[in-house]
Amino acid sequence: MAKRRIGILTSGGDCPGLNATIRGVAKACFERMGEDNVEIVGIQNGYYGLINNIARDMDPSEFSGILTQGGTILGTKRQPFKMMSVIGEDNVDKIKAMKDTYKKQKLDCLLTLGGNGTHKTANLLSEEGLNVIGLPKTIDNDIFGTDVTFGFHTAVDIATDVIDRLHTTAASHSRILMVEIMGNKAGWLTLYSGIAGGADVIIIPEIPYNPKKVISALKKRSEAGKTFSIVAFAEGAFDTEEAKMKKKERARLRKEAGITTATNRLAAQIQEGTGIETRVCVPGHMLRGGSPSAYDRVLATKFGVRAAKLIECEKYGYSVAMVKSVITENPLSEVAGKTKFVTEDHQLVVTARHLGISFGDKAEL
Repeated sequence: MAKRRIGILTSGGDCPGLNATIRGVAKACFERMGEDNVEIVGIQNGYYGLINNIARDMDPSEFSGILTQGGTILGTKRQPFKMMSVIGEDNVDKIKAMKDTYKKQKLDCLLTLGGNGTHKTANLLSEEGLNVIGLPKTIDNDIFGTDVTFGFHTAVDIATDVIDRLHTTAASHSRILMVEIMGNKAGWLTLYSGIAGGADVIIIPEIPYNPKKVISALKKRSEAGKTFSIVAFAEGAFDTEEAKMKKKERARLRKEAGITTATNRLAAQIQEGTGIETRVCVPGHMLRGGSPSAYDRVLATKFGVRAAKLIECEKYGYSVAMVKSVITENPLSEVAGKTKFVTEDHQLVVTARHLGISFGDKAEL
């Protein structure tokens, strides 16, 4: 069997499961093709490392002991897709530079572990003639074509734990507590953790909210004798008036109004409308940190093994995926640049409404 030289990079935001996936790919490649027939090149800091040829040959021992390790041993750095084709002040043609690094490192293929932006650049490189395989990573779970991404379920566990802890302090002080959860475009993380944590109101970007409807739902709970409430709020959510605007217009108006975050704005509206003290909790990057859950360790390993199979079969230009509990792959050209959004008729949204959870958009079931 011909020796395979495999480049691996992790791009975009970090999340639990990156190292587990790297391990899964490496160990499966060694097992399937023989350790003597596989060379793995670690590219540092994502596409930045590919652009600047920051790479090194990795020893097989480096893939041991990282299954439970959070973050990424390769480092990561954001390189916005929209800037990939733009030659900046440094006069670097980034696409050409990445192709040159691929050739200089004598790679047979490149594995890119990342989210939506990473997949768009992976598809671009595939169209440029490089052998590329994508692996879907993000706590947002918003990559098109896969039911789940690694890192998501760990983040759900962490966010749920945050909400659990807020219940006790909210109950002790008879407050309304809002938790701002990561999710700029898609509300999967807020939806899952909101239901799992027993939130009373869930606000996500896909369902613009009416502050009056949110206040009404919370006042209804108070009038029913409930002494506290929990609101799970996705960081990218916006109200029904903002939904009529373009993103830049929303940002401009918020800036002019001195709004730090939409979460704090709604908290102030709730406190004024209900007369109940309302506080905001922002777990932020804690949702991306730490060791991957058992679910994500298994998922990452399965994804890594599938990627190794694609390498062995020389099946490139694909992104690994899980569809209806089956590990498979999708053409990069069909999934890159597409976002998987929560739909209003999604089973979890319907489930939440039947529980009496408000989305702040209309009369609940």
